[in-house]
Amino acid sequence: MATQTTAERARKPRRDERRVVSNIVRGSIGNLIEWYDWYAYTAFSVYFASVFFPSGDQTAQLLNTAAVFAVGFLMRPIGGWILGRYADRRGRRAALTLSVTLMAAGSLIVALTPSYGSIGVAAPVLLVTARLLQGLSVGGEYSTSATYMSEVASPGRRGYYSSFQYVTLIAGQLTALGLQIVLQQVLSPAQMESWGWRIAFVVGAAGAVVVLWLRRGMDESESFERAASEGEEEQSGPARGSLRLLLSYPRQCLVVVGLTMGGTLFFYTYTTYLQKFMVNTSGIAKPTAAWINFFALLVFVVLQPVMGLLSDRVGRRPLLIAFGVLGTMVVVPSLTLLSHTSDPVYAFLLMVVPLAVSSLYTSISAVVKAELFPTSIRALGVGLPYALTVAVFGGTAEYVALWFKNAGHENWYFYYVTACVLISLLVYIRMRETSEGSPLDEGVSGSRD
Repeated sequence: MATQTTAERARKPRRDERRVVSNIVRGSIGNLIEWYDWYAYTAFSVYFASVFFPSGDQTAQLLNTAAVFAVGFLMRPIGGWILGRYADRRGRRAALTLSVTLMAAGSLIVALTPSYGSIGVAAPVLLVTARLLQGLSVGGEYSTSATYMSEVASPGRRGYYSSFQYVTLIAGQLTALGLQIVLQQVLSPAQMESWGWRIAFVVGAAGAVVVLWLRRGMDESESFERAASEGEEEQSGPARGSLRLLLSYPRQCLVVVGLTMGGTLFFYTYTTYLQKFMVNTSGIAKPTAAWINFFALLVFVVLQPVMGLLSDRVGRRPLLIAFGVLGTMVVVPSLTLLSHTSDPVYAFLLMVVPLAVSSLYTSISAVVKAELFPTSIRALGVGLPYALTVAVFGGTAEYVALWFKNAGHENWYFYYVTACVLISLLVYIRMRETSEGSPLDEGVSGSRD
């Protein structure tokens, strides 16, 4: 009997680790589909801009689609608040399931909306409605996914496991770009602009249905279950997931805003906007720009778990400081050089080097925020201040860049990004190391029975 008990104990860590991996995979696949849906808009906007906004030149049409993109971001704080509150009260799994349902609805609306020529102003109105739903979804997805992955990850490997949030976030963008490349090979430019782009949104809506099934099989995080039971016993103080409780953590909220500001603007500059920059400024052909973005983002994906694992060994703060220093140095020269070249290889290098710098931030962005807050307010604490910052800086990145270009001062945008990264660097220097003494360590049993 003693031998059997010893054997069971030896196998238990393996079972627990397999369960961690299973939960991370299920959560990650859902995250991938959500971000695929979100980025499909950006990847295919160069084709459907004339469908919803037929008047004006290419820059004017892209300005209109960028404005709708920014409107979607304005919903992200609301999504971070509603779904973050829901996740802190009803559970991470329930919130993740709700968020993917909203994303599927938004994608289906985009796929089925007729052109401006067919229904007039109702076309852009429906496009805005769809982006509002998707913005609501993504606002809740990021915070709940970051919280869930951090809570179910094995202690000592949170940086590594949490990095898969950005692995799947970027993989979602890669999937959108990959589909775009395939469609460009089998459809003519006229077909792409007429109806081919709709395929991307049909695929996203169908993928969300699969995710709904997968997420039903995820475990609820042990941290949430423990906090929920303790909350029922105490029945005192501000309610879990309430704004009143969040306001009792002002320092943590300000840290989230500060560390996100430069990181998110840098990220969206070199991911969602750069493809348009290559086409509209560098004069690179649309298919070539798509290939450049695809391979650069592929390298970016590989770097995420590497940097996450490194953060588990040296801490989060050194990586953030390295990003801040290198980020302030690379923006102006890389974008200036890119604006004067149409060589694909050179353009690839000018994209992949800043993305490597960005990985120092993106790989640990989720876990750093989660490590700041206790379980009872973690999803809302991660979601709301982050989403507000992303809405102001990340969501407007394309619009601000195109506005500067339209005004004849495109290079001013380069300095704007640099200034924001510099402000975040000051926050990184002053903040404490989050991996030490984190609220995530409270009550950690090391395994889940």
